[in-house]
Amino acid sequence: MTERYADKQIKLFSLTSNIEIAEKISKASGIPLGKLSTRQFSDGEIMINIEETVRGDDIYIIQSTSFPVNDNLWELLIMIDACKRASANSINVVLPYFGYSRQDRVANQREPITAKLVANMLSKAGVDRVVTLDLHAVQVQGFFDIPVDNLFTVPFFADYYCKKGLSGTDTVIVSPKNSGIKRARSLAEYLNSPLAIIDYAQDDSEREEGYIIGDVAGKKAILIDDILNTGKTFAEAAKILERGGVTDIFAVASHGIFAGGAADVLDASPIKEIVVTDSVKTKERVPETITYLSASELIAEAIIRIHERKPLSPLFSYHPEEEK
Repeated sequence: MTERYADKQIKLFSLTSNIEIAEKISKASGIPLGKLSTRQFSDGEIMINIEETVRGDDIYIIQSTSFPVNDNLWELLIMIDACKRASANSINVVLPYFGYSRQDRVANQREPITAKLVANMLSKAGVDRVVTLDLHAVQVQGFFDIPVDNLFTVPFFADYYCKKGLSGTDTVIVSPKNSGIKRARSLAEYLNSPLAIIDYAQDDSEREEGYIIGDVAGKKAILIDDILNTGKTFAEAAKILERGGVTDIFAVASHGIFAGGAADVLDASPIKEIVVTDSVKTKERVPETITYLSASELIAEAIIRIHERKPLSPLFSYHPEEEK
């Protein structure tokens, strides 16, 4: 969709964390980005000014709460308050990446559930709906007391790999840890490929004694995870797969953070290609083998469907037989 969207009561605003994806969403949806200014004072305080009327409008605010997580989160909360005080009809937050989503349970005594805290903050600030991309755990949707649309990236990746010819029994889909089996199984079903899992004899930070559950010898392998942070999980899994006789290794993740020298770790691994979406705009160096797929059209379609009160279910699956 490239023509301007007809309904002028919907407005799209981008904050500073990922302006590039916001511009792509604007182009794909036909909704121009609204005018605003944001600045940070010398003491760290954030100031936002909306430079056009939003009274009675349905507002969609695009902001990934990635690094610097707390600055981006506060910028978002301040923008929500500005829209609320300016009498917007509804305030919808688009989070291509939802920071703190990994803190979704009490793993040790006296730990917080920060994902729930952030959900409460957004709701109390005045958000009517959240649109996000591939939450770390789908149950985080239940932390909100408002509607949350969690868009899935697996159908998106399935289309990419089908077009590359990476499907069928010659390709194995691998979960690099046992907690990601559901995501790996979903991709395997779309590609009609077998499933394998990297497991460990002991669950510690060194992750020694890794072994493969499944048949991978002589096959091409696709590692899949939701968040690519330091790269150590993928790099270690790739080494285990290489020892297991895999011919070519590929990796895919929804969100590419690339923190802590991840590019060096991944460049030293036997992974041929790493695919991520553009949900996060990182200032870190990215691996030489990186391929970015834009999630902008998926998010744009979701925004239009929400505004027009149409179902989002067609966006949650992949049907290659329907493509011409």
